[in-house]
Amino acid sequence: TFYLTPAPDAPPYVRVGSTVETGSVLCTIEAMKLMNQLEADFACEIVEVLAKPEQMVEFGQPLFKVKRV
Repeated sequence: TFYLTPAPDAPPYVRVGSTVETGSVLCTIEAMKLMNQLEADFACEIVEVLAKPEQMVEFGQPLFKVKRV
């Protein structure tokens, strides 16, 4: 399951237009009751969020479109 926020009442980790540094948290993925934070591999700008919040996602599925900065 894909989550854009760390908690239901918290702001999202990133939005379209956000610039993030290497290692910044982009989202949380829940798999088998374990919460895993997905981190940026490189500095980038979020161009598009491809997954919907609380949507089931598959291994290898694109979640974001990004542009290196």
